[in-house]
Amino acid sequence: MVVFLANRTNLQSKRLHGRIRNQLGGEFSDVRRRRTEPRDPGPYRVVGDVNPRQFFGDDEYPATDARVEIGFQLQTGDPYEYYWINWIEPERRLLVGWHQDDTHDDLGSVHLQVNHGATPVAHEPAAFIDAHPLDVVERRLEAIQRAVTAVGWEADQPVGFS
Repeated sequence: MVVFLANRTNLQSKRLHGRIRNQLGGEFSDVRRRRTEPRDPGPYRVVGDVNPRQFFGDDEYPATDARVEIGFQLQTGDPYEYYWINWIEPERRLLVGWHQDDTHDDLGSVHLQVNHGATPVAHEPAAFIDAHPLDVVERRLEAIQRAVTAVGWEADQPVGFS
């Protein structure tokens, strides 16, 4: 299968992550671009803090502090870029994120992942979005509430998707 990546020929990593930072500026606070840690793929991440009760419009949501972390790796061995779009709640040690990379080929090019702390607890295949990275960010953020609220819990730990 050949994937055509329209309007992406002039993408540069630092500029792209700067534009993602600008895109998040309306709904997230303390939005910043940072260099990745040595264990992280790609050169940059954009991080933004958010109150999930306000973001989801749910005064009963069980956490009051969350952040989103977004990163793209433009040069890959595949005909598409890699990305990581993660919702992280430190209070509940929850990570829910879409990962388009080469780590779970059995699930396809994109998977939705749930972690408890650093431990993965579930992976599911997710739809490939053939669009500009800024459009991918927008569409994933629109779906984040459905993904986060689909997480099943047992004994105060995420156990996968319900």
